[in-house]
Amino acid sequence: MDSTRIIELISYTLPTLLMGFIAYNFFELYTKNEAAKRNYLLQKETKPDTLSIRLQAYERMTLFLERINPSQLLVRITPISENKNDYQNYVIAQIEQEFEHNLAQQIYISDECWSIITTAKNATIQMILLATKNEAIINANQLRETILKNLLEKQSPSSAALAFLKNEVSQLW
Repeated sequence: MDSTRIIELISYTLPTLLMGFIAYNFFELYTKNEAAKRNYLLQKETKPDTLSIRLQAYERMTLFLERINPSQLLVRITPISENKNDYQNYVIAQIEQEFEHNLAQQIYISDECWSIITTAKNATIQMILLATKNEAIINANQLRETILKNLLEKQSPSSAALAFLKNEVSQLW
């Protein structure tokens, strides 16, 4: 082959390869853009439904925190006997039952919020356990009174978690 034939071959091949490369890049960019557009439209359609479900989850967790607040819990649950240990076990069982009823809500709220709610539940249970260990308390009614007096001195764990939950919901807007 002579040099003119090689130059002629390159002059036809190089523009063809360049056009193929440009066409490939345009096609790849177009398909990525179309996929992003489909994802955006799908999210746009489902966002109102998702927001509604998330708000319902936050509402249920707010109700849970209100229900395990010792100031409301101890008024709502009357002692089943005079034995403080029986009352302690009954109240803790009520808290755990309420928590288990709301376990599925963790799907719709942030991990940090769920962690704070779980911590509030555990702190409330711990508060009840510590009050029960007090030797000066001899019956269930004294246990209720002691826990309620302790709440006058400090904020309940569920109140702190409720404040965090409200802040997180306000960020959804």
